[in-house]
Amino acid sequence: MGCGSVGCGSVGSGNLELIFDSVGHFGRYQIFLYFICAFQNISCGIHYLASVFLSVSPQHTCRPPGNVSRVLFQGISSWRLEDIWTQFSIGREDHIIVQLQNGEIWELTSCHSFRRDNKSSLNYDYNGHKSSFPCLDGYIYDKSKWRSTVVTEWDLVCNREWFGRLIQPTFMLGVLLGAVIFGYLSDRAGRRLVLWATSTGVFLFGIAAAFTFDYYSFIVARFLLAICGSGYLVVVFVYVTEFVGMKSRTWASIHLHSFFAFGTMVVALTGYLVRTWWIYQIVLSTVTVPFVLCCWMLPETPFWLLSEGKYEEAQKVIDTMAKWNRTRSCKLSELLSLDHNGSAGNKPSQVEKHTLSDLFYDWSIGTRTLIVWLIWFTGCFGFYTFSLNSVNLGGNEYLNLFLMGAVEIPAYIFVCFGMDRVGRRSILVFSLLSSAVTNGVIMVIPKDYHVWCVVASMAGKFAIGAAFGLIYLYTAELYPTIVRSLAVGSGSTVGRVGSIAAPFCIYLSSIWIFMPQLLVGTLAFVSGVLTFMLPETLGKPLTTTWEETEKESSSGKLLSTADNTVLENIAVVNSEDSGLNK
Repeated sequence: MGCGSVGCGSVGSGNLELIFDSVGHFGRYQIFLYFICAFQNISCGIHYLASVFLSVSPQHTCRPPGNVSRVLFQGISSWRLEDIWTQFSIGREDHIIVQLQNGEIWELTSCHSFRRDNKSSLNYDYNGHKSSFPCLDGYIYDKSKWRSTVVTEWDLVCNREWFGRLIQPTFMLGVLLGAVIFGYLSDRAGRRLVLWATSTGVFLFGIAAAFTFDYYSFIVARFLLAICGSGYLVVVFVYVTEFVGMKSRTWASIHLHSFFAFGTMVVALTGYLVRTWWIYQIVLSTVTVPFVLCCWMLPETPFWLLSEGKYEEAQKVIDTMAKWNRTRSCKLSELLSLDHNGSAGNKPSQVEKHTLSDLFYDWSIGTRTLIVWLIWFTGCFGFYTFSLNSVNLGGNEYLNLFLMGAVEIPAYIFVCFGMDRVGRRSILVFSLLSSAVTNGVIMVIPKDYHVWCVVASMAGKFAIGAAFGLIYLYTAELYPTIVRSLAVGSGSTVGRVGSIAAPFCIYLSSIWIFMPQLLVGTLAFVSGVLTFMLPETLGKPLTTTWEETEKESSSGKLLSTADNTVLENIAVVNSEDSGLNK
């Protein structure tokens, strides 16, 4: 990796913080870079939840095998099928009677059609013999809300319904893969190149998805889009933390999530205004254009340049930062004890490789790891379950999704204020148990009370969003330096498994309407109770070895630190294992 938590030669994180003391921790230059990078987070948030409306499955029925002369539905008679959608319910055993111009009478359901042997009986109820057929002539869809979706484009209904249900899980599988690939590449090729490559990929594959010619090419385009979007989210976190000083680093990193939430709100607004799936996809993809046009202005981070021995280039970046911030620059050669030939005063010491088994150092640490993994899984699982299920709450589905995104922003503000006042563990327990309670409340609200269901869901999303925003930081503080990146990386991987499972949880509502709330509520309650077993890290310094970790865990005394957050004490978390990924 590049400049990791152990430093690069004599380039320690403490020395590097002296750079920010000189040129500014979050001056004009860092603000400019921060908002350019954060803007692209909006695009990532968009594509992560675009499938909410891309894969809408409208009401449908078999297409009649000929020209229709008359339509009968219960007590309603019409000449056109389109006139009866307001009465037809896909959830009931309803059927439509049509009489063709050749005199045949057919019963049409969602997935089957039946031809009556008696052509003279046009009554709705019929007890005579009839022949069953699949929907050989395709389907007719209700277009009152959406002119077309991916489901209607390729008939992903009935026996092909699971193809539609795999759209979001396969996307999340790409998210898992992208974090590994681009986290590795950013340490080798640099942060700036990866940011440019991934954002360009997000734009190109986003547009490509709109012009795919079949379901399989659409899935491939979305999968590649997910890889690029995930890679961007991982690397942009590292990029931001390497440019922002410790006094502002925690707020800056946590509020990157807020821009992701704005993406959710953009999806809701675009879905309301654009009802054709491929136009909708193009419009959402254009949000990436401003960043693609501006990303050439982004410099490489001084941390990465120093880790590669490019001291002159690093000095130029520091000088530019000082000029923008109207502060005095500093000489890296003096500050970091480097000679003009570009060699460090000390060579980096060999760092022992650690494996996943090290997270189970002993019984106590192993228990801690399992609890942390459960919290990661619950956070991601609940986050996406609330967002994806928002369209099933009743009322206006576009407003519901918009509110699910908007409520995340105060959740992250709550975390930033609360974690340094009442403690990380206390905020996490409160958030998880609050989410469990709100899920229970949703289950007892009558189905017709749409407004109260939405309000309760917003409270649940607020709580689970707060937990998700905090778990990254809390995980890093729970483990010593030697396995910190491994702990965060493994936790985020388990979290992504939760995001893959979330869409399947939504589909379980067909078994019982409150199944998603039951699963999320149960997981949140169990996670919240088990969190009491974890130590509080507020006011305690970061540990380096397992021995220090055990000592801190067994000690009830809070040790004083200048400003106790993990992001203020390490230069950067290994991007290969980084987990700031939804």
